[in-house]
Amino acid sequence: MKNFGKVAVLYGGRSAEREVSLKSGNAVLAALRKSGVDAHGFDPSMQDLHTLLDEGYQRVFIALHGRFGEDGTVQGALELMGIPYTGSGVLASALAMDKWRSKLVWQAAGLPVPEYELLTDASDFDAVAERLGLPLFVKPANEGSSVGVSKVKRVGDLRAAYEAAACHDKLVITEAYIGGGEYTVAILGEEALPVIKIEPANEFYDYEAKYLRDDTRYLCPCGLAPGKEAEMQRLAQQGFALIGGAGWGRVDFLVDESGKPYLLEINTAPGMTDHSLVPMAAHRAGMSFEDLVLRILELAHVG
Repeated sequence: MKNFGKVAVLYGGRSAEREVSLKSGNAVLAALRKSGVDAHGFDPSMQDLHTLLDEGYQRVFIALHGRFGEDGTVQGALELMGIPYTGSGVLASALAMDKWRSKLVWQAAGLPVPEYELLTDASDFDAVAERLGLPLFVKPANEGSSVGVSKVKRVGDLRAAYEAAACHDKLVITEAYIGGGEYTVAILGEEALPVIKIEPANEFYDYEAKYLRDDTRYLCPCGLAPGKEAEMQRLAQQGFALIGGAGWGRVDFLVDESGKPYLLEINTAPGMTDHSLVPMAAHRAGMSFEDLVLRILELAHVG
C-alpha cells in the first residue's frame, strides 16, 4: 500500500447535508484506519482549515457534501495550501454543484438533459406548467441530497414549491417529469462502474428514500441490455469530462419510456454511507469498501 502520510478526512461542515456528511466521513475514516492509514477526522465547521498545514496533514479525503465542501470553496483553499485532495477541482466542483449551469454545458455539447426552466418570483407559473407539462420537479440549483425538492402535480402548487426551494437557494429550477426510471453511474478514475437502477418505494427518490428508508430498491445488475448499459456509462464519462471532473464522482440519469437516457446531475463528492451508491457499484465490480476508499485517496491531486 502506498504511504499516504497523515490524512485528514473532511466531514461535517455547515451545509444542509451535514448529518449525511458525518456518516460518510465516519465510514471513510474507519475504512482508512482499518487499512493502516494514519487518518484523522477533521470538521471544518469546528476547526480552521489552516490547521491542516499546522498539524502536518499531507493529504485530504473530502467527505463533505453540499455547500462549503462540494462546491469548489474547500478545493480552492486546499489548492492555496498545496495539499492534495480527493475528487474534482475548483471549476468542476462549482459547475457540478450548480444544476443550471452544468445543464448549459451539457446542452452546448449536444448531450441530452430534461427540459427545464429557471424560476423567479416574477415567473408566470401557469405558463411554465403549460410549456413543460405536469408533473414537474422544482429544486434549488445548488443543493444536494434532494434538499428542498418538490414534485408538483397541480399548477396551483407550483409557486409554493418555488418558494420552498428558494428558502435554500436564490437560484431555482423546474424540470419536466421523465418517468422511465432513475439510474446512476459511478466514476472511478478513468472507469465507469456498473450501472445501478434506483426504485424508491415512495413518490420519488427524496431525502427520506436516500438515507432513512430501508425499502428503496437498488438493482445492480440494473436490468438494462448490455448495449444500453454501455451507452449510459459512456454518456456518464462524457458528462463528467465536460465539466472537468477528476478522481471520482457519480452521474445521475433519468430514462424516458422509450429507453433514452437524460443527464440529471453530477455529484463530485458522493455519499459513502451504508445507503450510498458508489460503494454498491464498486462491490459489484469486485472492490471492497476499503479498496474503494484507498483507490479514491490514491487519486488525490492538487488542482
